[in-house]
Amino acid sequence: MKLQRKNMLRASALGALVVSGALVLTACGSDDNTKDGGAASGKPSAAAAGDIKCGDAKGKLLASGSSAQKNAVDLWVKNYMAACSGVEVNYKSSSSGEGIVAFNQGTVGFAGSDSALKPEQVEESKKICTGGQGINLPMVGGPIALGFNVAGVDKLNLDAPTIANIFNDKIKKWDDEAIKKLNPGVTLPSTAIQAFHRSEDSGTTENLGKYLKAAAPEAWTYDAAKKWPAPGGLGATGSAGVATQVKQVDGSIGYFELSYASAQGIKTVDLNTGAAAPVKASAESASKAIAAAKIAGTGSDLALKLDYTTKAEGAYPIVLVTYEVVCDKGNKPETLATVKSFLNYTASDAGQKVLSENGYAPIPAEINTKVREVINSLS
Repeated sequence: MKLQRKNMLRASALGALVVSGALVLTACGSDDNTKDGGAASGKPSAAAAGDIKCGDAKGKLLASGSSAQKNAVDLWVKNYMAACSGVEVNYKSSSSGEGIVAFNQGTVGFAGSDSALKPEQVEESKKICTGGQGINLPMVGGPIALGFNVAGVDKLNLDAPTIANIFNDKIKKWDDEAIKKLNPGVTLPSTAIQAFHRSEDSGTTENLGKYLKAAAPEAWTYDAAKKWPAPGGLGATGSAGVATQVKQVDGSIGYFELSYASAQGIKTVDLNTGAAAPVKASAESASKAIAAAKIAGTGSDLALKLDYTTKAEGAYPIVLVTYEVVCDKGNKPETLATVKSFLNYTASDAGQKVLSENGYAPIPAEINTKVREVINSLS
């Protein structure tokens, strides 16, 4: 009996640890995001270790940028550092804009960004990338979920024009006719809508804007930008801040990476894209949308063009892709080997599997093959 009770207590403790790890992973800005398995223990899984080739990697590699990919990077870093002794990879979660600034100042080995480099940023990178320039390597995909908190409503369907009019302050109550039409049989309250957006510059904001601009151009007349463009609404800092507000405020809606909704039990909007059925936000549905992406970059640059207006069955088009920004030529000699070794792992089958296991969407295999080729060509 004592042994049985001891085993039960141990199982309970392990279960609590797993739940705790999942919650910690949602805080993109935290310093110690851990998950069960290899990442939590400091030891890579057998599959992960098999795809980690340390080569001549050594010393410390600094990187910074997108908070949207921070959860994935944390897991990659733990696996990688456990396999490659004497190597330290330090990724600072800030923002896409700050990451690119740091890259173009030469203070990091690579940057993470939720949007591809703009022409002026590429031009600036030539000062750091001797004989070359900054390029975009797509590495992480995922859905941008629309989380909502409306008392008595467990399921909510919305389309692009309605979402646009909610966030531009034209639809003000939950029982608006436009929302009711999309949700027959659902009792919607007359509660005022509290729409939360990011208060700081955000790649997640920019990607939501790209979707709304493409899918609802008449309702959303703003150009996609990292700074929130529309009137009204309430600002909150970071995806974590937006998710916290949605969790706490009745009548609220906001946008953030799916992991925040999953960990905090926030209900998410099903998207009416014009397909036969509304589409749920998930890693699988985001992957279907990303699979239709085309490479828009030239040469070694692999920036993608996403189809935000897709009506493919089961494809969720409010997605983001984060890029690792590196020099095609002229990378720092002291960190080049580590950059190539680490990114080769993140782009490997095992590295991409980490994404699908943690709420992200892997980069489609055809595109990822090209990513690996470019990584190996970096100099």
